[in-house]
Amino acid sequence: MRRSRIILRVVILLALIAAVMYGIYYFLYTYRIDPEQTYVDGNTHYTDQEIIDLVMTGPLGDNSLYLSFRYKDKKIEDVPFVDSITVTVLSKDSIRISVYEKALAGYVVYLDHYMYFDKDGYIVESSNVLTDGIPQVSGLDFSGAALGRRLIEDDTDVFNRTLEVTKLMEKYKLKVDRIHFHEGGKITLYFGKVRVDLGNQATYLEDKVMCMKEILKRLGDREGVLDMEEYSFEGIYVFSPDT
Repeated sequence: MRRSRIILRVVILLALIAAVMYGIYYFLYTYRIDPEQTYVDGNTHYTDQEIIDLVMTGPLGDNSLYLSFRYKDKKIEDVPFVDSITVTVLSKDSIRISVYEKALAGYVVYLDHYMYFDKDGYIVESSNVLTDGIPQVSGLDFSGAALGRRLIEDDTDVFNRTLEVTKLMEKYKLKVDRIHFHEGGKITLYFGKVRVDLGNQATYLEDKVMCMKEILKRLGDREGVLDMEEYSFEGIYVFSPDT
């Protein structure tokens, strides 16, 4: 009787070990990612392969289930321009890597470096490589620029306005080269040879940008100043060519 109990316990133990081994095998091989079934979206600063190499690391870096748990709105601390990453399982061997980049309002040039700042004016990245699609901001009075610190401590409105302009440029597919702040808060936008004076009105900004897009198309490569300081309900603005 005692021997039968021992045999039964051994059989149960072996069955448990076998079940665990099978579970490990199933986990490792059933959820192995097919490299051809890996998709990346939301990234503009890095290639798809660079993001894949960042995410799919470690002993379980090719396991879809593991990566979905590891990267669930995961904050990324040591990768410039990236705020967080989420991995979604599409099927057992397929994943989607969603990249959420930092909302950059613009950049200033400081000591031969491009210092990128967010909507609150904090420097989030310093680089000697210019990133396309992010406008230069000039006319700001600052004494220094360091990662993690605010560019101007006592003025956050300028950064909110910069981000607002940047988002409108993106929405209406306009590529602004530079946003210049004058004393008193007036804004001038630079598009190639055309300078657009927006004034300092916070209202009707989007309406102005909508008109601006069509006007810039008609102006082509002409050089001069487009006066949009005062909002026109008729959409009529004055362009003064440079002499």
